[in-house]
Amino acid sequence: MYEILKRFCPRTEFSSYDEMKRKFQIIVPEDFNFGFDVVDAWAQLDPDKPALLWTDDSGKMRSFTFGDVRAESNRAVNFLRDKGIRKGDVVMLILKQRPEVWFLLTALHKLGAVALPASYQLTPKDLRYRLELSEAKMLITVSDDDVVAYAQEALEDSPGVKNYATVGNKAVPGAIDYRRVVGAYSPEYDRPTGAENTTVADPMLIYFSSGTTGLPKMVRHDHSSPLGHITNALFWQRVGDGKVHLTQTDSGWAKFAWGKIYGQWICGACIGIYDTEKFVPQAMLEAIGRLKPYTFCAPATIYRFLIKEDLSGYDFSYISHASLAGEPLNPEVFRQIETKTALRIYEGFGQSEGSVLLANFPWDKIRPGSMGKPSPIYNIFLMREDGTACEDGEVGAICIRNARDKHPTGLFREYWKDTAATDKAFAYGHYSTGDTAWRDADGYYWFVGRNDDVIKCSGYRIGPFEVESALMEHPSVLECAVTAYPDPLRGEVVKATIVLARGFTGSDDLKKELQNLVKHVTAPYKYPRVVEFVDELPKTSSGKIRRTAIRAADMQKLQVSK
Repeated sequence: MYEILKRFCPRTEFSSYDEMKRKFQIIVPEDFNFGFDVVDAWAQLDPDKPALLWTDDSGKMRSFTFGDVRAESNRAVNFLRDKGIRKGDVVMLILKQRPEVWFLLTALHKLGAVALPASYQLTPKDLRYRLELSEAKMLITVSDDDVVAYAQEALEDSPGVKNYATVGNKAVPGAIDYRRVVGAYSPEYDRPTGAENTTVADPMLIYFSSGTTGLPKMVRHDHSSPLGHITNALFWQRVGDGKVHLTQTDSGWAKFAWGKIYGQWICGACIGIYDTEKFVPQAMLEAIGRLKPYTFCAPATIYRFLIKEDLSGYDFSYISHASLAGEPLNPEVFRQIETKTALRIYEGFGQSEGSVLLANFPWDKIRPGSMGKPSPIYNIFLMREDGTACEDGEVGAICIRNARDKHPTGLFREYWKDTAATDKAFAYGHYSTGDTAWRDADGYYWFVGRNDDVIKCSGYRIGPFEVESALMEHPSVLECAVTAYPDPLRGEVVKATIVLARGFTGSDDLKKELQNLVKHVTAPYKYPRVVEFVDELPKTSSGKIRRTAIRAADMQKLQVSK
Protein backbone atom coordinates (compact mmCIF):
# COMPACT_ATOMS: atom_id res chain seq x y z
CA MET A 1 0.00 0.00 0.00
CA TYR A 2 0.91 3.66 -0.54
CA GLU A 3 3.90 2.86 -2.82
CA ILE A 4 4.09 6.42 -4.19
CA LEU A 5 3.30 8.06 -0.86
CA LYS A 6 6.24 6.38 0.82
CA ARG A 7 8.62 8.12 -1.58
CA PHE A 8 7.72 11.40 0.15
CA CYS A 9 6.77 10.24 3.67
CA PRO A 10 9.16 7.80 5.38
CA ARG A 11 6.57 7.02 8.04
CA THR A 12 2.77 7.00 7.76
CA GLU A 13 1.62 4.98 10.81
CA PHE A 14 1.46 6.45 14.32
CA SER A 15 -0.05 5.34 17.61
CA SER A 16 -1.20 8.76 18.82
CA TYR A 17 -1.76 12.34 17.75
CA ASP A 18 1.26 13.50 19.76
CA GLU A 19 3.52 10.97 18.05
CA MET A 20 2.22 11.98 14.63
CA LYS A 21 2.72 15.68 15.42
CA ARG A 22 6.31 15.10 16.53
CA LYS A 23 7.53 12.58 13.98
CA PHE A 24 5.60 13.03 10.72
CA GLN A 25 7.84 14.29 7.93
CA ILE A 26 7.42 15.19 4.25
CA ILE A 27 10.39 14.92 1.89
CA VAL A 28 10.22 17.60 -0.82
CA PRO A 29 12.45 16.88 -3.86
CA GLU A 30 13.83 20.06 -5.43
CA ASP A 31 12.37 19.16 -8.82
CA PHE A 32 9.07 17.66 -7.59
CA ASN A 33 6.33 17.81 -10.20
CA PHE A 34 2.95 16.28 -9.43
CA GLY A 35 2.28 15.32 -13.04
CA PHE A 36 5.44 13.28 -13.47
CA ASP A 37 6.20 12.17 -9.91
CA VAL A 38 2.67 11.10 -8.96
CA VAL A 39 0.40 10.59 -11.99
CA ASP A 40 3.02 9.15 -14.34
CA ALA A 41 4.69 7.29 -11.47
CA TRP A 42 1.41 5.46 -10.71
CA ALA A 43 0.90 4.81 -14.44
CA GLN A 44 4.34 3.22 -14.67
CA LEU A 45 3.87 1.18 -11.51
CA ASP A 46 0.30 0.03 -12.26
CA PRO A 47 -1.30 1.48 -15.43
CA ASP A 48 -4.63 -0.23 -14.67
CA LYS A 49 -4.95 1.27 -11.20
CA PRO A 50 -8.31 3.14 -10.89
CA ALA A 51 -7.87 6.92 -10.88
CA LEU A 52 -11.31 8.43 -11.57
CA LEU A 53 -14.89 7.20 -11.20
CA TRP A 54 -17.41 9.65 -12.71
CA THR A 55 -21.19 9.95 -12.64
CA ASP A 56 -23.77 12.65 -13.34
CA ASP A 57 -27.45 13.28 -12.75
CA SER A 58 -28.44 11.07 -15.68
CA GLY A 59 -26.89 8.08 -13.92
CA LYS A 60 -24.13 7.54 -16.48
CA MET A 61 -20.84 6.14 -15.17
CA ARG A 62 -17.31 6.43 -16.59
CA SER A 63 -13.98 5.30 -15.20
CA PHE A 64 -10.34 6.12 -15.95
CA THR A 65 -7.10 4.46 -14.88
CA PHE A 66 -3.80 6.16 -14.14
CA GLY A 67 -2.64 4.89 -17.52
CA ASP A 68 -5.57 6.75 -19.07
CA VAL A 69 -4.78 9.95 -17.15
CA ARG A 70 -1.14 9.78 -18.20
CA ALA A 71 -2.09 9.46 -21.89
CA GLU A 72 -4.82 12.11 -21.79
CA SER A 73 -2.69 14.59 -19.86
CA ASN A 74 0.13 14.14 -22.38
CA ARG A 75 -2.29 14.80 -25.23
CA ALA A 76 -3.34 17.92 -23.34
CA VAL A 77 0.29 19.05 -22.92
CA ASN A 78 0.88 18.72 -26.63
CA PHE A 79 -2.36 20.58 -27.38
CA LEU A 80 -1.40 23.43 -25.04
CA ARG A 81 2.09 23.69 -26.52
CA ASP A 82 0.60 23.81 -30.00
CA LYS A 83 -1.50 26.80 -28.85
CA GLY A 84 1.57 28.65 -27.62
CA ILE A 85 1.33 27.93 -23.89
CA ARG A 86 4.73 27.69 -22.21
CA LYS A 87 6.21 27.48 -18.73
CA GLY A 88 4.94 30.33 -16.54
CA ASP A 89 1.89 31.16 -18.69
CA VAL A 90 -1.47 31.36 -16.91
CA VAL A 91 -4.43 29.29 -18.15
CA MET A 92 -7.91 29.71 -16.63
CA LEU A 93 -10.09 26.60 -16.36
CA ILE A 94 -13.88 26.64 -15.86
CA LEU A 95 -14.68 22.97 -16.31
CA LYS A 96 -17.10 22.03 -13.52
CA GLN A 97 -16.41 18.34 -12.86
CA ARG A 98 -15.74 17.09 -16.37
CA PRO A 99 -12.97 14.46 -16.52
CA GLU A 100 -10.91 16.92 -18.58
CA VAL A 101 -10.30 18.94 -15.38
CA TRP A 102 -7.92 16.25 -14.14
CA PHE A 103 -6.27 15.79 -17.54
CA LEU A 104 -5.67 19.51 -18.07
CA LEU A 105 -4.50 20.26 -14.52
CA THR A 106 -2.00 17.42 -14.75
CA ALA A 107 -0.91 18.71 -18.16
CA LEU A 108 -0.40 22.26 -16.93
CA HIS A 109 1.70 20.99 -14.04
CA LYS A 110 3.87 18.93 -16.40
CA LEU A 111 4.30 21.90 -18.70
CA GLY A 112 5.13 24.29 -15.86
CA ALA A 113 2.25 26.58 -16.82
CA VAL A 114 0.15 28.11 -14.07
CA ALA A 115 -3.36 26.75 -13.59
CA LEU A 116 -6.13 29.15 -12.58
CA PRO A 117 -9.29 27.17 -11.71
CA ALA A 118 -12.46 29.25 -11.51
CA SER A 119 -16.12 28.76 -10.73
CA TYR A 120 -18.79 28.52 -13.42
CA GLN A 121 -20.89 30.93 -11.32
CA LEU A 122 -18.64 33.92 -12.09
CA THR A 123 -20.21 36.85 -13.93
CA PRO A 124 -18.57 38.57 -16.93
CA LYS A 125 -17.32 41.28 -14.56
CA ASP A 126 -15.77 38.63 -12.28
CA LEU A 127 -14.14 36.93 -15.26
CA ARG A 128 -12.70 40.14 -16.69
CA TYR A 129 -11.22 41.03 -13.31
CA ARG A 130 -9.53 37.62 -12.98
CA LEU A 131 -8.33 37.37 -16.57
CA GLU A 132 -6.82 40.85 -16.49
CA LEU A 133 -5.20 40.61 -13.06
CA SER A 134 -3.68 37.18 -13.74
CA GLU A 135 -2.65 38.07 -17.32
CA ALA A 136 -4.09 34.75 -18.49
CA LYS A 137 -3.07 33.63 -21.97
CA MET A 138 -5.82 31.05 -22.47
CA LEU A 139 -9.34 30.32 -21.25
CA ILE A 140 -10.88 26.83 -21.33
CA THR A 141 -14.51 26.40 -20.27
CA VAL A 142 -17.32 23.91 -20.55
CA SER A 143 -19.49 24.42 -23.64
CA ASP A 144 -22.66 25.08 -21.61
CA ASP A 145 -24.62 28.01 -23.02
CA ASP A 146 -24.64 30.18 -19.87
CA VAL A 147 -20.91 29.75 -19.21
CA VAL A 148 -20.02 30.39 -22.86
CA ALA A 149 -22.17 33.55 -22.99
CA TYR A 150 -20.43 35.01 -19.94
CA ALA A 151 -16.99 33.95 -21.19
CA GLN A 152 -17.50 35.50 -24.62
CA GLU A 153 -18.69 38.77 -23.07
CA ALA A 154 -15.64 38.87 -20.80
CA LEU A 155 -13.27 38.05 -23.65
CA GLU A 156 -14.40 41.14 -25.57
CA ASP A 157 -12.44 43.21 -23.04
CA SER A 158 -9.62 40.72 -22.41
CA PRO A 159 -7.09 41.17 -25.24
CA GLY A 160 -4.39 39.25 -23.38
CA VAL A 161 -6.27 35.97 -23.82
CA LYS A 162 -4.97 34.52 -27.09
CA ASN A 163 -7.01 31.31 -27.26
CA TYR A 164 -10.44 30.19 -26.07
CA ALA A 165 -11.38 26.49 -26.01
CA THR A 166 -14.50 24.69 -24.86
CA VAL A 167 -15.06 21.19 -23.52
CA GLY A 168 -18.36 19.52 -24.31
CA ASN A 169 -20.43 17.70 -26.87
CA LYS A 170 -21.15 20.68 -29.10
CA ALA A 171 -19.08 23.19 -31.03
CA VAL A 172 -19.04 26.85 -30.04
CA PRO A 173 -18.49 29.47 -32.78
CA GLY A 174 -15.10 31.12 -32.38
CA ALA A 175 -13.85 28.57 -29.83
CA ILE A 176 -11.56 25.55 -30.17
CA ASP A 177 -13.54 22.32 -29.73
CA TYR A 178 -11.19 20.57 -27.30
CA ARG A 179 -12.76 17.12 -27.40
CA ARG A 180 -12.81 17.10 -31.19
CA VAL A 181 -9.16 18.06 -31.66
CA VAL A 182 -7.26 16.67 -28.69
CA GLY A 183 -7.33 13.06 -29.92
CA ALA A 184 -5.01 13.99 -32.77
CA TYR A 185 -2.20 14.89 -30.37
CA SER A 186 0.40 12.39 -29.19
CA PRO A 187 -0.16 10.57 -25.87
CA GLU A 188 3.60 10.79 -25.22
CA TYR A 189 5.47 13.63 -23.58
CA ASP A 190 8.91 13.38 -22.00
CA ARG A 191 9.83 15.27 -18.88
CA PRO A 192 11.57 18.52 -19.88
CA THR A 193 15.17 19.20 -18.95
CA GLY A 194 17.08 22.36 -18.24
CA ALA A 195 15.21 25.64 -18.03
CA GLU A 196 11.91 24.06 -19.14
CA ASN A 197 11.85 21.68 -16.16
CA THR A 198 10.14 22.87 -12.99
CA THR A 199 11.45 23.35 -9.47
CA VAL A 200 9.35 23.34 -6.30
CA ALA A 201 9.65 27.14 -6.09
CA ASP A 202 8.05 27.74 -9.50
CA PRO A 203 4.43 28.97 -9.58
CA MET A 204 1.96 26.12 -10.17
CA LEU A 205 -1.52 27.16 -9.13
CA ILE A 206 -3.55 30.30 -8.46
CA TYR A 207 -6.79 30.43 -6.55
CA PHE A 208 -8.64 33.68 -6.05
CA SER A 209 -9.59 34.19 -2.42
CA SER A 210 -13.28 33.79 -1.69
CA GLY A 211 -13.88 37.52 -1.41
CA THR A 212 -15.90 37.43 1.80
CA THR A 213 -14.23 40.77 2.56
CA GLY A 214 -13.03 43.08 -0.23
CA LEU A 215 -11.98 42.15 -3.75
CA PRO A 216 -10.62 38.61 -4.24
CA LYS A 217 -6.83 38.27 -4.12
CA MET A 218 -4.62 35.89 -6.11
CA VAL A 219 -3.35 33.11 -3.85
CA ARG A 220 -0.18 31.73 -5.47
CA HIS A 221 0.99 28.18 -4.76
CA ASP A 222 4.21 26.57 -5.97
CA HIS A 223 4.98 22.99 -7.03
CA SER A 224 5.54 21.84 -3.44
CA SER A 225 1.89 22.52 -2.64
CA PRO A 226 0.50 19.04 -3.57
CA LEU A 227 2.76 17.42 -0.98
CA GLY A 228 1.18 19.58 1.72
CA HIS A 229 -2.16 17.95 0.96
CA ILE A 230 -0.88 14.52 2.04
CA THR A 231 -2.03 15.31 5.59
CA ASN A 232 -5.53 16.06 4.29
CA ALA A 233 -5.92 12.68 2.64
CA LEU A 234 -3.90 10.46 4.94
CA PHE A 235 -4.72 11.62 8.47
CA TRP A 236 -7.92 13.65 8.18
CA GLN A 237 -9.94 12.14 5.32
CA ARG A 238 -8.38 8.68 5.87
CA VAL A 239 -8.52 7.68 2.20
CA GLY A 240 -7.68 4.13 1.20
CA ASP A 241 -5.21 3.02 -1.47
CA GLY A 242 -7.36 1.82 -4.38
CA LYS A 243 -10.58 2.93 -2.66
CA VAL A 244 -13.03 5.59 -3.90
CA HIS A 245 -12.90 8.96 -2.17
CA LEU A 246 -15.68 11.51 -2.82
CA THR A 247 -15.28 15.16 -1.91
CA GLN A 248 -18.28 17.06 -3.23
CA THR A 249 -17.02 20.31 -4.69
CA ASP A 250 -16.73 22.14 -7.98
CA SER A 251 -13.34 22.26 -9.68
CA GLY A 252 -13.27 26.05 -9.35
CA TRP A 253 -13.01 25.95 -5.57
CA ALA A 254 -9.83 25.52 -3.54
CA LYS A 255 -11.55 22.60 -1.82
CA PHE A 256 -10.93 20.73 -5.08
CA ALA A 257 -7.18 20.86 -4.34
CA TRP A 258 -7.92 19.69 -0.81
CA GLY A 259 -10.06 16.71 -1.68
CA LYS A 260 -10.18 15.77 -5.35
CA ILE A 261 -6.67 15.42 -6.70
CA TYR A 262 -3.39 15.99 -4.84
CA GLY A 263 -3.27 14.19 -1.50
CA GLN A 264 -5.76 11.59 -2.67
CA TRP A 265 -3.76 10.56 -5.75
CA ILE A 266 -0.48 10.63 -3.82
CA CYS A 267 -2.10 8.11 -1.45
CA GLY A 268 -3.36 6.02 -4.39
CA ALA A 269 -7.09 6.69 -3.93
CA CYS A 270 -9.58 6.68 -6.79
CA ILE A 271 -11.33 10.06 -7.09
CA GLY A 272 -15.13 9.83 -7.04
CA ILE A 273 -16.83 12.49 -9.18
CA TYR A 274 -20.46 13.55 -8.95
CA ASP A 275 -20.79 16.00 -11.84
CA THR A 276 -23.81 18.16 -11.07
CA GLU A 277 -24.62 21.83 -11.54
CA LYS A 278 -27.15 22.20 -8.76
CA PHE A 279 -27.20 20.56 -5.36
CA VAL A 280 -30.38 18.54 -4.90
CA PRO A 281 -30.21 16.31 -1.79
CA GLN A 282 -32.15 13.41 -3.32
CA ALA A 283 -30.03 13.37 -6.49
CA MET A 284 -26.83 13.48 -4.48
CA LEU A 285 -27.93 10.58 -2.29
CA GLU A 286 -28.56 8.54 -5.44
CA ALA A 287 -25.14 9.48 -6.85
CA ILE A 288 -23.45 8.46 -3.61
CA GLY A 289 -25.20 5.12 -3.94
CA ARG A 290 -23.70 4.64 -7.42
CA LEU A 291 -20.18 5.70 -6.47
CA LYS A 292 -20.18 3.91 -3.08
CA PRO A 293 -17.28 5.95 -1.69
CA TYR A 294 -15.05 4.44 0.96
CA THR A 295 -14.45 7.95 2.33
CA PHE A 296 -16.61 11.07 1.96
CA CYS A 297 -16.14 14.80 2.48
CA ALA A 298 -18.54 17.70 1.94
CA PRO A 299 -19.03 21.33 2.98
CA ALA A 300 -21.29 22.19 5.90
CA THR A 301 -24.10 23.33 3.60
CA ILE A 302 -24.58 19.81 2.23
CA TYR A 303 -24.75 18.26 5.68
CA ARG A 304 -27.23 20.93 6.79
CA PHE A 305 -29.54 20.07 3.90
CA LEU A 306 -29.13 16.30 4.30
CA ILE A 307 -30.42 16.27 7.89
CA LYS A 308 -33.72 17.67 6.62
CA GLU A 309 -34.16 14.63 4.33
CA ASP A 310 -35.58 11.21 5.15
CA LEU A 311 -32.39 9.13 5.25
CA SER A 312 -33.94 5.98 6.70
CA GLY A 313 -33.96 4.14 3.36
CA TYR A 314 -30.28 4.68 2.56
CA ASP A 315 -27.37 2.41 3.37
CA PHE A 316 -24.18 4.28 4.25
CA SER A 317 -22.28 1.26 5.59
CA TYR A 318 -19.72 1.38 2.75
CA ILE A 319 -18.54 4.81 3.99
CA SER A 320 -15.78 4.20 6.52
CA HIS A 321 -14.98 7.84 7.27
CA ALA A 322 -16.79 11.19 6.80
CA SER A 323 -15.26 14.64 7.00
CA LEU A 324 -16.12 18.30 6.48
CA ALA A 325 -14.43 21.60 5.67
CA GLY A 326 -15.27 25.00 4.22
CA GLU A 327 -17.30 26.33 7.14
CA PRO A 328 -17.68 25.13 10.74
CA LEU A 329 -20.28 22.47 11.43
CA ASN A 330 -22.84 23.32 14.07
CA PRO A 331 -22.94 20.68 16.85
CA GLU A 332 -26.65 20.02 16.28
CA VAL A 333 -26.01 19.08 12.64
CA PHE A 334 -23.19 16.80 13.76
CA ARG A 335 -25.50 15.04 16.22
CA GLN A 336 -28.30 14.60 13.70
CA ILE A 337 -26.00 13.18 11.02
CA GLU A 338 -24.67 10.64 13.48
CA THR A 339 -28.19 9.70 14.61
CA LYS A 340 -29.51 9.30 11.07
CA THR A 341 -26.49 7.71 9.34
CA ALA A 342 -24.18 6.41 12.11
CA LEU A 343 -21.42 8.55 10.54
CA ARG A 344 -19.24 10.70 12.78
CA ILE A 345 -18.01 13.78 10.97
CA TYR A 346 -14.36 14.76 11.31
CA GLU A 347 -14.19 18.52 10.85
CA GLY A 348 -11.18 20.24 9.32
CA PHE A 349 -10.24 23.91 8.94
CA GLY A 350 -8.16 25.73 6.38
CA GLN A 351 -8.21 28.19 3.51
CA SER A 352 -7.36 28.67 -0.16
CA GLU A 353 -3.95 29.67 1.20
CA GLY A 354 -2.99 26.20 2.46
CA SER A 355 -3.88 22.61 3.14
CA VAL A 356 -5.78 21.53 6.26
CA LEU A 357 -4.46 23.58 9.22
CA LEU A 358 -6.56 22.10 12.01
CA ALA A 359 -8.60 18.91 12.03
CA ASN A 360 -10.20 16.21 14.10
CA PHE A 361 -7.70 13.40 13.64
CA PRO A 362 -8.53 9.73 14.32
CA TRP A 363 -6.53 9.25 17.53
CA ASP A 364 -8.57 11.64 19.68
CA LYS A 365 -12.26 11.84 20.50
CA ILE A 366 -14.30 14.26 18.37
CA ARG A 367 -15.66 17.26 20.23
CA PRO A 368 -18.65 18.47 18.16
CA GLY A 369 -18.20 22.09 17.16
CA SER A 370 -14.40 22.00 17.52
CA MET A 371 -12.02 22.34 14.57
CA GLY A 372 -9.74 19.80 16.27
CA LYS A 373 -5.98 20.08 16.64
CA PRO A 374 -3.10 21.41 14.49
CA SER A 375 -1.89 19.56 11.41
CA PRO A 376 1.57 18.00 11.84
CA ILE A 377 3.11 20.21 9.14
CA TYR A 378 2.06 23.56 10.66
CA ASN A 379 3.12 25.25 13.90
CA ILE A 380 -0.27 26.73 14.82
CA PHE A 381 -0.89 29.25 17.61
CA LEU A 382 -3.37 31.99 18.48
CA MET A 383 -2.07 35.54 18.33
CA ARG A 384 -3.12 38.78 20.00
CA GLU A 385 -3.13 42.04 18.06
CA ASP A 386 0.31 42.91 19.48
CA GLY A 387 1.88 39.73 18.06
CA THR A 388 2.06 37.81 21.34
CA ALA A 389 0.57 34.35 21.91
CA CYS A 390 -2.81 33.85 23.58
CA GLU A 391 -3.42 31.74 26.65
CA ASP A 392 -5.91 28.86 26.74
CA GLY A 393 -9.47 30.20 26.66
CA GLU A 394 -8.44 33.52 25.10
CA VAL A 395 -9.71 34.44 21.63
CA GLY A 396 -7.03 35.27 19.07
CA ALA A 397 -6.15 35.10 15.39
CA ILE A 398 -5.29 31.63 14.04
CA CYS A 399 -1.67 31.88 12.88
CA ILE A 400 1.23 29.78 11.58
CA ARG A 401 4.38 30.60 13.50
CA ASN A 402 7.45 31.88 11.59
CA ALA A 403 5.82 31.05 8.26
CA ARG A 404 7.63 33.81 6.38
CA ASP A 405 11.13 32.60 7.21
CA LYS A 406 10.43 28.86 7.42
CA HIS A 407 7.90 28.23 4.67
CA PRO A 408 5.79 25.16 5.52
CA THR A 409 5.00 22.68 2.75
CA GLY A 410 1.47 23.33 1.53
CA LEU A 411 1.23 27.02 2.45
CA PHE A 412 0.84 29.58 -0.33
CA ARG A 413 3.84 31.70 -1.26
CA GLU A 414 2.20 35.11 -1.62
CA TYR A 415 -0.77 37.13 -2.72
CA TRP A 416 0.48 37.48 -6.25
CA LYS A 417 1.02 41.09 -7.36
CA ASP A 418 -0.20 42.40 -4.00
CA THR A 419 2.79 43.09 -1.75
CA ALA A 420 0.72 45.08 0.75
CA ALA A 421 -1.73 42.21 1.31
CA THR A 422 1.15 39.73 1.62
CA ASP A 423 2.97 41.90 4.17
CA LYS A 424 -0.23 42.34 6.18
CA ALA A 425 -0.90 38.58 6.22
CA PHE A 426 2.66 37.85 7.39
CA ALA A 427 2.89 40.52 10.10
CA TYR A 428 5.43 39.68 12.84
CA GLY A 429 6.77 36.96 10.49
CA HIS A 430 3.78 34.74 11.22
CA TYR A 431 0.98 34.01 8.76
CA SER A 432 -2.39 35.19 10.09
CA THR A 433 -5.45 33.52 8.61
CA GLY A 434 -7.80 36.35 9.54
CA ASP A 435 -9.98 33.89 11.44
CA THR A 436 -10.31 33.86 15.22
CA ALA A 437 -10.64 30.98 17.64
CA TRP A 438 -9.89 29.92 21.21
CA ARG A 439 -8.06 26.84 22.47
CA ASP A 440 -9.17 24.68 25.38
CA ALA A 441 -6.90 23.07 27.96
CA ASP A 442 -6.71 19.83 25.94
CA GLY A 443 -5.45 21.53 22.80
CA TYR A 444 -8.72 21.59 20.82
CA TYR A 445 -9.43 24.76 18.82
CA TRP A 446 -12.90 26.35 18.68
CA PHE A 447 -13.91 28.67 15.84
CA VAL A 448 -15.23 32.15 16.69
CA GLY A 449 -15.40 33.93 13.32
CA ARG A 450 -13.62 36.14 10.83
CA ASN A 451 -12.02 39.19 12.46
CA ASP A 452 -14.48 41.36 10.54
CA ASP A 453 -17.46 39.21 11.59
CA VAL A 454 -17.06 39.56 15.37
CA ILE A 455 -19.93 41.61 16.82
CA LYS A 456 -19.16 44.30 19.42
CA CYS A 457 -22.29 44.84 21.51
CA SER A 458 -22.27 46.98 24.70
CA GLY A 459 -18.64 46.09 25.35
CA TYR A 460 -19.10 42.37 24.64
CA ARG A 461 -17.38 40.58 21.73
CA ILE A 462 -19.76 38.02 20.23
CA GLY A 463 -18.67 35.41 17.69
CA PRO A 464 -21.35 34.55 15.10
CA PHE A 465 -20.70 30.80 15.07
CA GLU A 466 -21.89 30.18 18.64
CA VAL A 467 -25.18 31.99 17.98
CA GLU A 468 -25.63 30.21 14.64
CA SER A 469 -25.04 26.86 16.33
CA ALA A 470 -27.76 27.64 18.90
CA LEU A 471 -30.23 28.60 16.17
CA MET A 472 -29.50 25.41 14.22
CA GLU A 473 -30.91 23.40 17.12
CA HIS A 474 -34.39 24.57 16.13
CA PRO A 475 -36.08 22.34 13.52
CA SER A 476 -37.32 25.38 11.56
CA VAL A 477 -33.79 26.60 10.72
CA LEU A 478 -32.29 25.30 7.49
CA GLU A 479 -29.47 27.86 7.24
CA CYS A 480 -28.62 31.05 9.09
CA ALA A 481 -26.07 33.84 9.23
CA VAL A 482 -25.41 35.99 12.28
CA THR A 483 -24.08 39.51 11.72
CA ALA A 484 -23.68 42.86 13.42
CA TYR A 485 -26.56 45.33 13.08
CA PRO A 486 -26.07 49.04 13.88
CA ASP A 487 -27.70 50.23 17.12
CA PRO A 488 -27.56 53.80 18.52
CA LEU A 489 -27.33 52.67 22.16
CA ARG A 490 -25.25 49.48 22.04
CA GLY A 491 -23.13 50.26 18.99
CA GLU A 492 -24.03 46.92 17.43
CA VAL A 493 -26.58 44.23 18.16
CA VAL A 494 -26.86 40.65 16.95
CA LYS A 495 -28.89 40.03 13.81
CA ALA A 496 -29.92 36.58 12.56
CA THR A 497 -30.78 36.14 8.88
CA ILE A 498 -32.56 32.80 8.55
CA VAL A 499 -33.60 30.44 5.76
CA LEU A 500 -36.46 28.28 7.01
CA ALA A 501 -36.85 24.55 6.42
CA ARG A 502 -39.78 23.17 4.45
CA GLY A 503 -43.08 23.41 6.29
CA PHE A 504 -42.21 26.49 8.37
CA THR A 505 -43.36 30.09 7.89
CA GLY A 506 -41.78 33.19 9.38
CA SER A 507 -43.79 34.95 12.08
CA ASP A 508 -43.34 37.11 15.15
CA ASP A 509 -44.07 34.08 17.34
CA LEU A 510 -41.31 32.09 15.63
CA LYS A 511 -38.89 35.02 16.06
CA LYS A 512 -39.56 35.07 19.80
CA GLU A 513 -39.18 31.30 19.99
CA LEU A 514 -35.79 31.47 18.27
CA GLN A 515 -34.63 34.36 20.45
CA ASN A 516 -35.59 32.48 23.60
CA LEU A 517 -33.77 29.39 22.35
CA VAL A 518 -30.53 31.34 21.98
CA LYS A 519 -30.96 32.87 25.44
CA HIS A 520 -31.30 29.36 26.85
CA VAL A 521 -28.43 27.75 24.92
CA THR A 522 -25.88 30.60 25.21
CA ALA A 523 -25.37 33.66 27.37
CA PRO A 524 -28.57 35.79 27.21
CA TYR A 525 -26.76 38.89 25.90
CA LYS A 526 -25.90 36.98 22.69
CA TYR A 527 -29.49 36.53 21.51
CA PRO A 528 -30.43 38.09 18.14
CA ARG A 529 -32.39 41.27 18.74
CA VAL A 530 -33.04 41.47 14.99
CA VAL A 531 -34.37 38.45 13.08
CA GLU A 532 -35.02 38.39 9.34
CA PHE A 533 -36.42 35.47 7.34
CA VAL A 534 -35.15 35.18 3.74
CA ASP A 535 -35.40 32.71 0.86
CA GLU A 536 -31.62 32.33 0.51
CA LEU A 537 -28.35 33.63 1.91
CA PRO A 538 -25.77 35.50 -0.20
CA LYS A 539 -22.79 33.25 -0.85
CA THR A 540 -19.46 33.32 -2.62
CA SER A 541 -18.90 31.12 -5.67
CA SER A 542 -17.29 28.61 -3.30
CA GLY A 543 -20.46 28.36 -1.22
CA LYS A 544 -19.37 30.38 1.81
CA ILE A 545 -21.88 32.76 3.37
CA ARG A 546 -21.11 36.40 2.54
CA ARG A 547 -21.85 38.13 5.84
CA THR A 548 -20.33 41.31 4.44
CA ALA A 549 -23.12 41.40 1.84
CA ILE A 550 -25.76 41.12 4.57
CA ARG A 551 -24.15 43.94 6.55
CA ALA A 552 -23.87 46.14 3.43
CA ALA A 553 -27.52 45.56 2.53
CA ASP A 554 -28.57 46.47 6.06
CA MET A 555 -26.54 49.68 5.97
CA GLN A 556 -28.09 50.64 2.64
CA LYS A 557 -31.61 50.07 3.97
CA LEU A 558 -30.88 52.17 7.05
CA GLN A 559 -29.53 55.05 4.96
CA VAL A 560 -32.58 54.99 2.67
CA SER A 561 -34.93 55.03 5.67
CA LYS A 562 -33.31 58.15 7.18
